[in-house]
Amino acid sequence: MHPPTEERYQETLDWIYSWVDFSMKRHVDDKHRFFKLDRMNKLMELLDYPQHKFPSAHVAGTKGKGSTASLIASVLQASGYKVGLYTSPHLEDFRERIVINGEMISEKRVIELADLMRPLTEIVPETTTFELTTAMAFLYFAQEEVDIAVLEVGLGGRLDATNVVDPLVSVITSISYDHTSVLGDTLAEIAAEKGGIIKPGRPVVIAPQKPETRETLLKIAKERGALTIEADQEYSFEGLKHNLRSQTFQIQSRHVVIQSPNISTNVPLKLTMPLLGAHQIENAATAVASLDVLRLHGFHITRKTLQAGFKHVHWPARFEILREKPPVVIDSAHNGDSMQRLVETVNEYFPDWPFILIFGASADKKMGDMLDAILPRCEMVITTQSLHPRAATPEELKAFVEKYSLPVIAISPVEEAIAQALFLAGESKGILVTGSIFIASAARIIWSQMQK
Repeated sequence: MHPPTEERYQETLDWIYSWVDFSMKRHVDDKHRFFKLDRMNKLMELLDYPQHKFPSAHVAGTKGKGSTASLIASVLQASGYKVGLYTSPHLEDFRERIVINGEMISEKRVIELADLMRPLTEIVPETTTFELTTAMAFLYFAQEEVDIAVLEVGLGGRLDATNVVDPLVSVITSISYDHTSVLGDTLAEIAAEKGGIIKPGRPVVIAPQKPETRETLLKIAKERGALTIEADQEYSFEGLKHNLRSQTFQIQSRHVVIQSPNISTNVPLKLTMPLLGAHQIENAATAVASLDVLRLHGFHITRKTLQAGFKHVHWPARFEILREKPPVVIDSAHNGDSMQRLVETVNEYFPDWPFILIFGASADKKMGDMLDAILPRCEMVITTQSLHPRAATPEELKAFVEKYSLPVIAISPVEEAIAQALFLAGESKGILVTGSIFIASAARIIWSQMQK
C-alpha cells in the first residue's frame, strides 16, 4: 500500500534536496567540478531531449530576470497560448518553480516526474538539485505540450542547467555584481557568463546595461552572428503615472533593428502593470522587445493582449507593499545595485516616511555594498535570519551595521523581528524588509498569517 500523497510528496522533496544544492551552500569554490553541462546533457539524452519539444525564450541577468520572464509569460498567456514558466528560487512552495498558465505543477506530477528521474541519477551520478528540477520542468512542459516555455536561468548562464535549450530568443536583463565567487570579479567577466546563453544565429534582447557589460555582450553576439536588439536603442519608454498599486508607462518602437509591418509597438502604447519602480519599466521594455521578436516567429501578440498581460502579471516580493499606511514594504534586493534601485523606489513612493529596516542576507553577499546603499534611508535596523542554510546570523549582520553608527538590534526569528519593528514604528514610521528573497518570503508568509 502506497503512503498518502502528502507524505510521498514530502519524501520526494527531501530526495530532490538531498542532491548537491548550491543554493544551500554558504560559499562555493569557483574551481568547483560541479559547474559544467555534461551531466545535464546526459540527462537530456536519457529523456529523449524534452527541451527540444517546445519553443522557448531563455532569460538571464543579475536583476529583473524573474520579472521580465513573468511579463513575457503573462502576455503570451493573454494572447491565448499555453505557456510554461520556469523560475527559481520559490517564495513559499517548491511548485511555484514549474508553472503552466499561472497554475503550479501538482504534487502528484512532482512525485511522478521525480520517480522517472530516480533511476537516471544512478546513471548520472553527482546530479545537482537544480539539474534535477530543470530536467523535471522540461519533461513536464514537453508532456503537457506547451506552445512555448519561458525559462529563467538559475545562476550565470553559460554553465547553467537551463543552457541546453535552443531558444527562439535569448534575453539578458540588467547585470551587476553578484555570485562573484562563481561568475567572476569584474562586470565584464560576469557579463561573459551571462552572455553564454547567446546562441549562434538566434536573436538576443539586451536590457539597458552599464558600458562594460554592454560591450562584452555585443562582442559575444557579434561573434555568434546573433541579431542584437538593445531595448533602450530599439524603444523609447517613459513612466507616465503611478500609485501604490500600479504604474503606467508609454513605449514606442524606434525600428532600429526589428522590421515588421504589423509590429505591436510602432505607435505609442500605454501599458499598466502592478510591478512598481523605474527599474521595472526597463524590465518591461525588455519584455516588450522579446515579445516583438516572438511575433516575428509567428506568435500572434496584439496591443490588446500586451495590455492584458501586463495588467495581470503576478510576481510578488518585488517592492511589494503589504500595508500602505504606515507602509510595510518587502523587497528581494540582494546586492548593492538592487538596493540602490530599492532606495530610489522608496523615495519615489514614500518620500516623507522614515523607515525601520529589517535586514536578513545570505552570508556570501557583499554586505558593505548593500548597507552603503540602504542605510542612509533608514532610522534604525533590526537584523534577523531566515531559515535558509545560507543565511548570515543576526549577530554577524549586526556587526556589519554597527560600523555605520546607526541604532541596531539583532532579533531572531523573523516573527519576533517583525513584531518588534511594528512596536517601535508605531504610526510614525514605515517598515522595510529586504536583503534576500528568503527574508522577503518569510516576512510575506508571516504578514499573511497575522492578517487572519
